[in-house]
Amino acid sequence: METNIDPFDRRITYLRVSVTDRCNLRCCYCVSADGLNPLPHSEILRYEEIIEIVRAATDLGIRKLRITGGEPLIRRDILPFIKLLAATPGIEEIGLTTNGILLKDMAGPLSDAGIKRINISLDTLNPLKFRKITLRDSFYKVMDGIAAATEAFSLVKLNMVVIRGVNDNEIPQFVELAMHHPYVVRFIECMPIGKSGFWDIRKVLTFDEIKSRIELLGSLHQVPSMADDGPSKRYRLKHAKGEIGIISPLSHNFCADCNRIRLTANGRLRPCLFSDHEIDIKGPVRSGCTHKGLTDLIQKAIAQKPRRHYAGLDQESHLCSMSMIGG
Repeated sequence: METNIDPFDRRITYLRVSVTDRCNLRCCYCVSADGLNPLPHSEILRYEEIIEIVRAATDLGIRKLRITGGEPLIRRDILPFIKLLAATPGIEEIGLTTNGILLKDMAGPLSDAGIKRINISLDTLNPLKFRKITLRDSFYKVMDGIAAATEAFSLVKLNMVVIRGVNDNEIPQFVELAMHHPYVVRFIECMPIGKSGFWDIRKVLTFDEIKSRIELLGSLHQVPSMADDGPSKRYRLKHAKGEIGIISPLSHNFCADCNRIRLTANGRLRPCLFSDHEIDIKGPVRSGCTHKGLTDLIQKAIAQKPRRHYAGLDQESHLCSMSMIGG
C-alpha cells in the first residue's frame, strides 16, 4: 500500500491547516454560548512548526493545502508564512478560507504570496441579519473584501451555511449572485459540530430541500466533476455567469471520495472532521521529533481515517470547536 492511501483505498493529497482559533466574528453556529475562549498563544502551533509538518506531509503525497482558522487573516505575519508554504517542494496549490473582513487590503497581497483559490464565508446579504448571525457590524467590510477578491483571483467561492428559520429565505438572492457574477455560490448544510449548542435538526435544510428551492428559480444543469472539486455538487443555471454548489455532509455524505486530513490550530492531526479522534503532533515536534517521526505520525492519521462518518442528523461533536478545526 502506498503511504498516502488509507485503508479504504482513498488517496490522501489534501491537508487543511488551521493557523489560529481566534476570530473577529462570533457566528452563532461556531462559537459557544459563553463566547470564544481562545487558547494561550503558547498552545498554538508556531509557523516554523507548521512548515516542518507540511514538509513531512509532502513526503507522503500531500500536494494541496488550505489555510483556515478561526480567521486566518488576523494572525500576524500570515503573508510571509504563506510565501514559505508556497515555496515548499511538493506543494502544488494553496487555498484560503476567510470571512472576508480583512480582504479589501489583503486580497492582492495574498494572491502575490501564493494563494490560488479563495473561499469567503457569507451567510446573509442583509446587514441586520449579518449582525444577528455574527454579533458584529462588519457586513460592508465583507462585501468590500469580496469585490477586492474578485479583482485579485480568477475564481471566488462564496460559502453560505443554510439555517432554517434564519437565512434559508435568502437562497433566491444568493442564486442571483451566481446569475450576475462569476462566483461559485455554495450552499452548505448546517453541521452538528463544535461546542456552540446551536445545532438542532430542525435547522437543517438537506441537499434535496436546497436543490428543490433553487430549481424553483430555473433548471439546474449538473457540471461535470473535476478531480479537485471536493465535496461540492456543481450546477449551473441557464445564462448564469457563475455556478451553484451544494455541500451536504449529512444527507448525502461524500466520505467515499474524501481525500483530506486536518491539522488543528493546537497541533493535532484530525483524520475526519466529524470524529473526535485526534493524534497529537505538536508535542512530538516540540520534543525534537525527527522528520521520519513526523511522517510516521501523519501516516498514522491517514491509516486511521474511518470508512465514513456517523454524524447523522441527530448528534453533535463536542470535543473541538469549529474555530479550532477550521472546517
